[in-house]
Amino acid sequence: MRNRLTYIIISLLIIPLYSCVQKQSQASITASDLSESIKKTDSDGFNTTEVATFAAGCFWCVEEQFKQLNGVISVVSGYTGGHVKKPSYEAVVTGNTGHAEACNITYDPSIISYDELLEAFFVAHDPTQLNRQGNDIGTQYRSAIFYHNEKQKELVSYYINKLNEEKVYPNKIVTEVKPFTVFYIAENYHQNYYNKNPQAAYCQYVIKPKLDKFKKVFKDKLKQK
Repeated sequence: MRNRLTYIIISLLIIPLYSCVQKQSQASITASDLSESIKKTDSDGFNTTEVATFAAGCFWCVEEQFKQLNGVISVVSGYTGGHVKKPSYEAVVTGNTGHAEACNITYDPSIISYDELLEAFFVAHDPTQLNRQGNDIGTQYRSAIFYHNEKQKELVSYYINKLNEEKVYPNKIVTEVKPFTVFYIAENYHQNYYNKNPQAAYCQYVIKPKLDKFKKVFKDKLKQK
């Protein structure tokens, strides 16, 4: 694990030259609540899907990264961790709502485990940067994990402690760890942003390079085209 993450950290040292905050021509749509984990059940009533909620900088990038993984059913961009109800994107980017840009990741635990999603989380961004990722600066871009149950909480604590003890990163991990409460789905134009806007500067110069590196690291865990 240490060698794998050491390679990843080196690859993430390139600081992006563009910011996630850009003007949009499409009008925003009122955000919706997602107050409980999304779960499906089989014919015997057993849960067949689970949810992970991660914040790792701009959600446009996080969404596209996690969509690549086999076993991930859906990724929804939104806002969580703050004190303002049903916030808009314009409110969140001020940094005054307390919310972080985050993604709700629905996955099949029989295909991909929460441990593997955590590994992807620590690869997808730099968890030692406080309230920023590259040129995206502010508490809305903070590194955070919102756990849905005690098992997730225990795994998060284990991995953070292990990574810090082994000094995989040159600096201490500052990822915020909090219980999941409520998730506000972001406006429609934020969903599937990279695929909708592949030629946008942020997509070309920030998302694409990070996505290419992510796919290289997890080449054995990607969805088959």
